[in-house]
Amino acid sequence: MILNRLCVAVFGLSLVSACSSLTANAQTLALVGGSVYASPDAAPLSDAVVLTANGVITAVGSRSELQIPSDAQVIDCAGKTVVAGFWNSHVHFSQAVWKNAGAAPAAPLAEHMQAMLTRWGFTTVWDLGSDGRDTLPLRRRVDSGEVPGPAIHTAGSIFPKDGHPAYLPAEIKLPEASAPEEAAQLARTYMGFGLDGVKLFTGSFKGTGKPVVNMDPGIAKAAVDVAHAAGKPVFAHPQNMAGVDAVIAAGVDIMAHTVPGEPVYSPEQIARFKQQGIALVPTLSLFAKLPVAPDIATRLVATTVAQVKAFSDNGGPVLFGTDVGFTIYYDTTLEYELMHRALSARQILASLTTNPAQYFKAAKKGRVENGFDADVVVLDGDPIADVTNLAKVAYTIRAGKVIYQKP
Repeated sequence: MILNRLCVAVFGLSLVSACSSLTANAQTLALVGGSVYASPDAAPLSDAVVLTANGVITAVGSRSELQIPSDAQVIDCAGKTVVAGFWNSHVHFSQAVWKNAGAAPAAPLAEHMQAMLTRWGFTTVWDLGSDGRDTLPLRRRVDSGEVPGPAIHTAGSIFPKDGHPAYLPAEIKLPEASAPEEAAQLARTYMGFGLDGVKLFTGSFKGTGKPVVNMDPGIAKAAVDVAHAAGKPVFAHPQNMAGVDAVIAAGVDIMAHTVPGEPVYSPEQIARFKQQGIALVPTLSLFAKLPVAPDIATRLVATTVAQVKAFSDNGGPVLFGTDVGFTIYYDTTLEYELMHRALSARQILASLTTNPAQYFKAAKKGRVENGFDADVVVLDGDPIADVTNLAKVAYTIRAGKVIYQKP
């Protein structure tokens, strides 16, 4: 009772159950009776038990084989499906609620984190270009358990000279680089701040009917070299095929978007993607929800779906991401539906789990296996039977602690 009163005071009524779980899960958690996909390519294990302790998965097996510890907090997963925790590799903490996140009251932060991320199963996210003065303190509060949320990695942005995008407020001063040394210095500054990567706008949209401002590949490469020397990845926002070519020439690691309205990647580009190990974040629903005529949106989605299919068919790693925080369309159902036009359900599950874990060298994430981090999602249905079940989240568990529970 005292714990629940404290949770009401700190987090608000809607998060009392999550707060209680954080305390209970400090010992042992048992997910009992569900079907478990240990990995996207594995057959499901029916009527299974997943045990976690101290943030790690300690056992996975059938209920007939495993004994549930007497002190475990048991979650009944009958009729549900257990998969590894989801990654969203393109988010933003740039909305007004995140301002002054280090000192802001915890309750609105927790409520928005739930609406935007945890209720959709995300246990790890990449923030691409928010203000580190907000994101880094937010990360500290999340990691302490004060604000239930995913693990947060964050990248600092670099724009080309005169490359202020039309969709960002004109009064915001953006970090622009007009020469290689300026880009290198910005990257060094971000590394010094403790950021986890860099995001380059290799193409910047200036408005309808205006030319895209592209970043010179030499400028982009200067930032890439600094980030890579620090062991950090580089993302890029390519607005057109010239921006894609800059990604290739500069040695960027991840394309943070497909390129709406452009043709399918050329055979030469596809070959270079694979040769250089470049990954792709599709963000298809972003383009489906643009404020344009329906026929235009349909065409934009068709071009981006074709790009994803060509990229994946050639063996390129696809990473799930939605640009949420820039877009306020939080529901992930549409993204799964659009991705399913190019990818199988198992490939989509891999984009959420094993692909990012492997790409970002998180060796203990991405699978529901003994010894792996206890980052787990409990779904109301089988995602391989119906890909939209990936959006039907009953529990989101990070490091063995429930950070979201469906009401």
